[in-house]
Amino acid sequence: MKIMKELNPILVSVIASRIKAVGERMGVVVERSTRSPLLVEGRDFSLGIYDPDGRLIEQTEYIPILGYAAAPAMKYIADKFKGKVRRGDVILHNDTYTGGNQASDWKVTKPVFHGNEHIAWVVITAHQADVGGAVPGSYNPHATDLWQEALRLTAVKVYDGGQPREDVWDLIFGNVRLGMVEDDVRAMIGACTVGERELEDLVDRYSVDTFRRVVDSMLDSAEAMARQVIQRIPDGCYDAQWQVNFDGITPGSTMLIKVKVTVDGDNLHFDFAGTDPQTPGYVNAPLAVTLSSVMITFFMLADMDIPHNDGIMRCIKIDVPEGSFLNCQFPAASGFGNHLSDQICSAIMLAFTDALPDRVTAGWNPLLCAIVNGHNDRDGEPFVDILINSCKGGGGGTVGADGYDHVGLIASGGALGAQDPEMFELMTPTFVEKFEYAQDSAGAGQWRGGLGVESIFRFVSGGVQASIFGDGDTPETAAPGIAGGHSGSANLIEFDFPDGTVQRPLTKDLITGMPAGTRLHQVAGGGGGYGDPHRRPAERVAEEVRFGYVSVTAARDLYGVAVDERGVLDEPQTRALRSAAAVTA
Repeated sequence: MKIMKELNPILVSVIASRIKAVGERMGVVVERSTRSPLLVEGRDFSLGIYDPDGRLIEQTEYIPILGYAAAPAMKYIADKFKGKVRRGDVILHNDTYTGGNQASDWKVTKPVFHGNEHIAWVVITAHQADVGGAVPGSYNPHATDLWQEALRLTAVKVYDGGQPREDVWDLIFGNVRLGMVEDDVRAMIGACTVGERELEDLVDRYSVDTFRRVVDSMLDSAEAMARQVIQRIPDGCYDAQWQVNFDGITPGSTMLIKVKVTVDGDNLHFDFAGTDPQTPGYVNAPLAVTLSSVMITFFMLADMDIPHNDGIMRCIKIDVPEGSFLNCQFPAASGFGNHLSDQICSAIMLAFTDALPDRVTAGWNPLLCAIVNGHNDRDGEPFVDILINSCKGGGGGTVGADGYDHVGLIASGGALGAQDPEMFELMTPTFVEKFEYAQDSAGAGQWRGGLGVESIFRFVSGGVQASIFGDGDTPETAAPGIAGGHSGSANLIEFDFPDGTVQRPLTKDLITGMPAGTRLHQVAGGGGGYGDPHRRPAERVAEEVRFGYVSVTAARDLYGVAVDERGVLDEPQTRALRSAAAVTA
């Protein structure tokens, strides 16, 4: 019998770090060689390294929701092409019914070989500026099935043995409106080639056997660390529910997320039984979105930095009813599904409020976003742009820390990059008239929520179309505070037309044919506060009045702090205000 030598822990650490560096190098290639602002500035992509069977080894999460969301698709691809790939193959996938998370998030993957032996996959998942369907930008709020949303790619080879399959390539990109998407996919293939080369060099240096043993060690280590985290959570069942508003078809409709979390020793079980059925519109999540949302929240609540690989899934079980709007069934539309991750994460946070009061955050601002598209009269080209800056609201406060300002979605972990206003004006027919923190948008608390932003953009070309999607446009649906903290401000989108009329769209809507000179006015609300606002240091409140973050009125009414317009604190009056509030509480 062959005796295997014990792995040197230093060697394991070196190889594990090298594997992580492979993903990071792939990410640099995407950032520096793609064309779409979504990828160059928004960094709306993630990268992963998988074994031949589709087990996640390592990932680089520019956008966390695209990290674990890629795992079901990679399992499908690994099974479909088992024994049918060779060096130089490239596979393209986006299908939400074979493991995909969103039709706009295309996965480019390459097999990695050592000699003739298939040893790994490298994959990039990235949001594309257009993927076909009825609406440019591929967010169709009127969609009732998947064919109205996008071109469906159920894992297809676009390169075979290093040679492009030109007929397949032309078929795919003949159904996409923007030439930059073709360029971006070529850049993604190049990034995968870099990852392929780096992994081959690594295995050449250390051998296939050592590589595989290190991978097994990495998975075992992640499992052990995850079990340590779970063991520190008190055993028991914790449940919560969260309301999602408007399915895109019936105004006033609501959908309920229900989750029960069971902690049993070093195992976690997330059960979404009782969650409402799938909707007739596009407010549905493929299973991959829900799985990824659970993992995002787990990592946020963990009190240690755990490697993100498949080993963690050995101690976490996730059940989502088939046919619910968190595990929709064919052929439901699901373009909004990625953004249900915000509500899923919030529901889980709420469930853990009693068990982990020092780890949970108050509510994060729920996304309300506009994708604009049309014809740019400046360069004569079509354009599509997600207005990244204007939709980034505030994060939720937590024990010991205020929420992040202008951070974006909870499911992006704040990683969604900002768009440079000058580049934005150069690449789209817009003029930025206002872009600043929104005063009093942060939910008051001992640790306040993050600030949202107010933006005004003017379109200088006519015929612009906007696809609106999101939630949180009323005080009741804004990011909630916890432990005595207050809610953040609500979201707002409205269009001010040159003739003086103002239109406030629904939270899932399509606005067409806007004339040149139309202004988009948007407020991304703040995050919820944590704890009693009267326990926030008065000097800190006065400082934020000076900065313009908090108004004099809000300082007095919400925080019990007396301060003048210059931010000068009146300590005796502040003591009186807070004492009076304590008496009446």
